[in-house]
Amino acid sequence: MTRKFTGWHMATVMIAFFGTVIAVNMIMALQASRTFGGTVVDNSYVASQQFNHWLDEAKAQQAQGWRLATTSLDGRPVVTASEHGAPLMPTRITAYAEHPLGQLDDIPLVFRETAPGRFVADRTLPAGRWRLHVRLIQGARHADFVEDVHA
Repeated sequence: MTRKFTGWHMATVMIAFFGTVIAVNMIMALQASRTFGGTVVDNSYVASQQFNHWLDEAKAQQAQGWRLATTSLDGRPVVTASEHGAPLMPTRITAYAEHPLGQLDDIPLVFRETAPGRFVADRTLPAGRWRLHVRLIQGARHADFVEDVHA
């Protein structure tokens, strides 16, 4: 004995199908809104007008020959600065650690020199991935770096 496929069966299938689609969309939208860290720039048109200027600054910085390498030592960021392969002795370093998703506040860092061109931060970062914004200053010259580090 076979049963007939009635309108009630079709309604049940449709409700189950669209209910599943709507539930998945709601979960995805909720997750997206909870993890969104904010905007990259406030006004993309204004930022686009600065793009060529930023490229020129990057080329000038590359021509300086300054390089920066980052690691982590017991959760503290370590930066190694060099100029054409030789240790760089900046007169000042300013830096802060930024959480890539904007979930945690920025953490200002103070570095102390442990070896020629090698500097260790004064504090440990919470576990995870961080983006270091470092400015090396030597007299009138300076260079800005953005590097990822895992604490």
